[in-house]
Order: sequence, then C-alpha cells, then structure tokens
Amino acid sequence: MFVVTLSKASVKKLGVGAMCCALVVFSAMLGRYISTRSVAVAAASNKIESAQDIQTWFTGYGLDVDGASITADKVKIPRKWDDSFSAFNGVVQQSGMDLARYKGKTVEKWTALIPAASRGDVSSYGVLLVYRKKAVGAYLLEKPSGTVIGLKDAQTAMAQAEQQDAQQVSGEDYSGDWGERHD
Repeated sequence: MFVVTLSKASVKKLGVGAMCCALVVFSAMLGRYISTRSVAVAAASNKIESAQDIQTWFTGYGLDVDGASITADKVKIPRKWDDSFSAFNGVVQQSGMDLARYKGKTVEKWTALIPAASRGDVSSYGVLLVYRKKAVGAYLLEKPSGTVIGLKDAQTAMAQAEQQDAQQVSGEDYSGDWGERHD
C-alpha cells in the first residue's frame, strides 16, 4: 500500500508544476500544428508551371540543374503495373512520392541535365513528373544506360563524391577509426 500526504505548500508546488507541464505539452502540440499547416500551405503553393519552377524544385533537393537543358513531354502512367514498373515506383518512393494514385493518368515529364552528377560519358538527368501542376514523382536518369536512381540515393552519392574530392584536394587522409590524421 502506498500513501501520499500533501501539505498546502506541496499542493501549491504541485499545482505550479502541473501547470508548467501542461503549458509545455500545449506549446509542443501548438508548434506541431503550426509547422504541419505551414508545410501544407508551402506545398500547396509550390506549383510547377515553368522551367524556373523545375530548377527551384531540384535545388530544394540540393541538385543544381542546367536551365537551358530543361524539356517537357507528356507520358501516361500505366493502369496495370508489371514487376518492372512496380520496382520503378519503388525508386520514385525514395523521393517521398508515390505514383499509385496516378494509374492511367497522363502526366508532364520534365527533364533537366544535372552537370554535377554527370561524369565522363554518362549524363545524369533529373526527371520530375507533374500532374495538375503538382509534383507527383521524381528520379534521376542516367544516359545512355537508362539507369534510374532515387533522389535520396543520388544525394548520398553526390555528398560522398564531394567528400572524396575534398580529401583529394587537401591531400590528407582522415579515414581512420577515430578520425585521426594519416599523412
């Protein structure tokens, strides 16, 4: 059995503490509500209508595109998916999007060269699928191989390449277990 005895002073302290806790919880919930509303409003206002919008969209993912190379085409998302298109949608899902709601719909396919991701004889293109001025799918396409890469994988690969380039320029090797310097 557990017994608690409270005095007037401890009740006042407990009341102030409970009010502080309630204020913290309320503030957190209000902050979360405001931030989700802000994201929803920002996403709603990000309409894709022009080549400039495409550049801005990819810049948000840390990918700079060549504005002069931007092209637009129309493609149809198949109604019935085979294993290959399901796998393709898995790549698109890495960018936080899903094409399942757009089966049978015709979308705009915007393509732009990404010079920083291109190397040698391989050119990398950012592809953005747009339905009713809203981005619904995105991926990177390597030409001439036709390899499709998710945006998150592309960001990781580019960050690693930049890190390797920085190490080569400095001539220092910090790859040890503890980050110590190896010359």
